[in-house]
Amino acid sequence: MCFNQFEVIFGTFASNHFFMIRSILYLLLLTVITFGSGAQTISHLEWTRLLQKHVDAYGNVNYKGLMEDRDKLDAYLNMLSENPAMSFWKVEEQEAFWINAYNAFTIKLILDHYPVKSIKDIEKDGKDAWHIPFIKLGDKLYTLDYIENTMLRGQFNDSRIHFAINCSARSCPPLRNKAFTAENINIELRLVSRAFINDSRFNILSNRHVQISRIFEWYEADFLKEEPTINIYLNKNTPHLEIAKDASINYLNYNWDLNEK
Repeated sequence: MCFNQFEVIFGTFASNHFFMIRSILYLLLLTVITFGSGAQTISHLEWTRLLQKHVDAYGNVNYKGLMEDRDKLDAYLNMLSENPAMSFWKVEEQEAFWINAYNAFTIKLILDHYPVKSIKDIEKDGKDAWHIPFIKLGDKLYTLDYIENTMLRGQFNDSRIHFAINCSARSCPPLRNKAFTAENINIELRLVSRAFINDSRFNILSNRHVQISRIFEWYEADFLKEEPTINIYLNKNTPHLEIAKDASINYLNYNWDLNEK
């Protein structure tokens, strides 16, 4: 083989090799950009449409109407199942996903057993409603308890989630009639927190004495991570009332009746 032939062959090989390496690096760069951007991956618009149609401003739910729209609810749940939250998503997007998933799958659970007087009446294989593994996301099965305590409380350390997730009971914080999204989650969590705390259906507040939801008792540790006392936490959300730091606290009975219209 003459030198010129060798030079052509080697040049062609080097050129092709360089092109291949450049292509691989380009694909890797695209992957990093995609994973790093944390861009919103799914839309919760269909969930908003269902909520606005079947949930009133007070959080009362028209379960009979939802039964008629079961195909739309199932389509939304299937979309969640096929697009589970990913660790490279923005934190706000992940938190919105898990709150919406909790609320939407709770509705599914009620519809699966409807008519039912209370979520506490639901049981399967000796497990209560919160411990039934019926929520399929990706290739995993979840329970409501796992979503609440591991995926939400365990990941985000945000006490406001307690005012956003709804267990279909009268004393639960009302179901919001719009979906949470990466764009609205911080303002919506602030709104639902203030709305719940200042709603006399759930909390009766005065300067020297407060009668409050048992949520503040059951999840006291979460609230005390953010403020030194429950009264100070309440004060943060009561702009028109100054609760004394030493105000007495009593907890109201919890009504587990279904939150039905």
